[in-house]
Amino acid sequence: MTVTSFRPRPEPTEVARVTSTAAELLEVLWGRASTAPVSASQLRVLLVLEHHEGVNLRILTDALASTPSSTSRLCDRLQAAGFIERVVSPADRREVRLHLSSQGHAFLADLRARREKALQAVLDQMPAAHRTALLQGLEAFCDAAAAQIHDDAQGSGSQSA
Repeated sequence: MTVTSFRPRPEPTEVARVTSTAAELLEVLWGRASTAPVSASQLRVLLVLEHHEGVNLRILTDALASTPSSTSRLCDRLQAAGFIERVVSPADRREVRLHLSSQGHAFLADLRARREKALQAVLDQMPAAHRTALLQGLEAFCDAAAAQIHDDAQGSGSQSA
């Protein structure tokens, strides 16, 4: 039996508290990598569209937990800035699909590169074993979060059908 087997298993509430603190620290670190010219709300739109390319305004509104008018205004500003495109659906001409433009993709790539640089400065200070454990934990977290988001989207989609 190893020494680690005697460590108590962390409760989800404790892990949630530490994760929340880590997220707050990330916000501070990432605050140094400005999201200009987009606001935090507009950034959320870009991130949703990156993962759900071609959604309509209703689905985007649901994903943002916003109102149709607020979401439409966000999209108007992003389209005017060249970050998103609206495309008429080939299946239903009344429906408009939202897509990231090449400029939107480039903006997100640049923002990620700047954020990763800030993160790397912190990770460089950690022992390799801790970085490995962090990576394994974050991969598991990402898998669980993606599954939860997918399940939530499936649930909301089936309720409106």
